[in-house]
Amino acid sequence: MPVEFAVALGAVFVSVALLAGLAASAILSKQSAAQRRLDAILPSRARTEVLLQGPLTSERDPKLARWSRLLPKSAQDMSGLEQRLAAAGIKSPLAAVAFGGAEIALPVLAVVGVFSFLGLSDRAGWVAALFAGALGYIAPGFVLDSMIGARRKQIRNGLPDLLDLLIVCLEAGSSLDQAVIKASEELGIAYPALAEELRILSTETRAGMARLEAFRNLAQRTRVEDVRALVAMLVQTDRFGTSVAQTLRTMADDMRLKRRQAAEEMAAKVGVKLVFPLVFFLFPALYVVVLGPAVIQFLRNFPD
Repeated sequence: MPVEFAVALGAVFVSVALLAGLAASAILSKQSAAQRRLDAILPSRARTEVLLQGPLTSERDPKLARWSRLLPKSAQDMSGLEQRLAAAGIKSPLAAVAFGGAEIALPVLAVVGVFSFLGLSDRAGWVAALFAGALGYIAPGFVLDSMIGARRKQIRNGLPDLLDLLIVCLEAGSSLDQAVIKASEELGIAYPALAEELRILSTETRAGMARLEAFRNLAQRTRVEDVRALVAMLVQTDRFGTSVAQTLRTMADDMRLKRRQAAEEMAAKVGVKLVFPLVFFLFPALYVVVLGPAVIQFLRNFPD
């Protein structure tokens, strides 16, 4: 197959995929009625996409429900996918449909691209197409897991600073809801992921949701153990009427201790991790520099 024809064929497939994606985005870009009502009661500065309850196959968005039925995933799988996307910071319901479509389209495009370059008659082409299809299938999940890990790390690192800000606001006379709003404004630059989750929390409470239920949704979205511990502590504090500021101060100290211990653990692992670069990269070059002249001299003196 000529190279020019293969390049043209690949360009056609990519163009068709892009056009299909743009068409789907234009059709599904409208927000649901519940989301529009939330936007109507909030100022433009505080508007944010809230993860609505219910799977895609429910009546909250009929268009997305119709598109989701075309994917080889059950309603439970789509609901779990929505939760994974929310943990990565992607709150739009359209993302679940796009992700499911990407898991189907990428392997097909990868296989077609390999066959267009290597041909159908070559055995190596079939093996490469198999690996390319598998890679195209697992690539979206791998990228999503990386995004979830990075977002969880940012939220975990920002929790001690969040607790300090909440303590300052509570001791200054603010309520817990006002303290959360102020903390989301102050943490917007240093920890944008945590600030976004706090804005969603304040949006849910202003929309009429109970405070404890909004905190439980925060723990469910982030899937961070420290956030779950914080929510459990707030539930116990609200139930027994203890001091919120004192409890937050104790928890902030514990989180800083955990973060310090994690840093010490990573520092202790450096020596073991350096073994492999030393053995495979530094030692061969060192042997060439040290023993190379001796080997050359030996070959010159003893040619046979």
